[in-house]
Amino acid sequence: MNKPIYMDHAATTPLDPRVLEKMTPYLTDVYGNANSQHAFGRAADRGVDEARDTIASLIGAKPSEIYFTSGGTEADNWALKGIMAAQAKKKHLVVSAIEHAAMLETAKQLSKAGYEVSCAPVDEFGRVDLDALRALVREDTALVGVMAANNEVGTIQPVGEIAAIAHAKGALMFTDAVQAAGVLELDVRALGVDLMSASAHKIYGPKGVGMLYVRNGVKIENLIAGGHQERTRRGGTTNVPGVVGFAEAFRLAAENREANNAYVTALRDRLIDRVQAEVPDVKLNGHRTLRLPANADFSFRYIEGESVLFSLDLAGIAVSSGSACSSGSLEPSHVLLAMGLPEELAHGSIRFTLGKHNTEEEVDYTVESLKAIVARLRDMSPLFSAAGGEGNYV
Repeated sequence: MNKPIYMDHAATTPLDPRVLEKMTPYLTDVYGNANSQHAFGRAADRGVDEARDTIASLIGAKPSEIYFTSGGTEADNWALKGIMAAQAKKKHLVVSAIEHAAMLETAKQLSKAGYEVSCAPVDEFGRVDLDALRALVREDTALVGVMAANNEVGTIQPVGEIAAIAHAKGALMFTDAVQAAGVLELDVRALGVDLMSASAHKIYGPKGVGMLYVRNGVKIENLIAGGHQERTRRGGTTNVPGVVGFAEAFRLAAENREANNAYVTALRDRLIDRVQAEVPDVKLNGHRTLRLPANADFSFRYIEGESVLFSLDLAGIAVSSGSACSSGSLEPSHVLLAMGLPEELAHGSIRFTLGKHNTEEEVDYTVESLKAIVARLRDMSPLFSAAGGEGNYV
């Protein structure tokens, strides 16, 4: 290939030129503080209001229910900490075992602060065990937090059913939709969720901006103290260009969702089919069909995922070992361990996440490169030698 191949779209996406075009006036001419009362500020505030209206319409919400944040991590922190702090009596939180670190680390902090936290298990495909979840939710459960789709293996969760379980016991339902926004149809009313997070840079928008949907009537404490921005709920000068870009990226994603999903799914299936047919001792992680269109996550027996990642990088192919936010860790993926994979396979995982700019030629080059890399690494692996060098599919 004459150019590097990017297959790490779950980590971040390139900025769509149409989004940049929409943002440019707010980076140059319309530079007022959206909270200022003069004409410069009012012009900026109009851009924020239009963006809020756009995003609300795309998820079936009201503009008054949309709060802009610095990204998905802040939104997740706010949802968990804000809801638990607002509860007078309910001190129990339930999250799934495969949540993003933004959720799990926040849950750990809440546990240290005296709240009780339960983790709902998942099945071998990464789907939340609904019976186990139902048994965990209690009368004193304040919030159930389960992501709409997993960032590592791409498995899509039954959010509507989970919300119904939460509401049956009087608990609120929060879903982290950072990976699902723009890809899945997310109508907050139809799903029955009370809070939902999303982030711009996962959908060809700018980095550093996200949002939290909070259903009107839900009591939530502020996370960031400061001025009167976001209707006094979130202090800090509004990132006007980012907010405008977020709304445009979301609008374009929704407008082209069917075509983009069909194209990316075809590339993903081509990748999965070839890898499973041509690479021995490989396991596809996650649900085969109930998964995000872009995601193909594999575990390769007898070798470390990091070695595969670095070798692919040298071949000009960008992928992830586990999720981007935890790829600096040598610990095996908590998601794969929760799904029941042995540590050996969890250590040998690689996540490919495709995008609308990838091609069949890039997929085929990636598979050919991967075959050679896996064979070479296994030749050097004592685990492979101890197994007699035999290829047995898992």
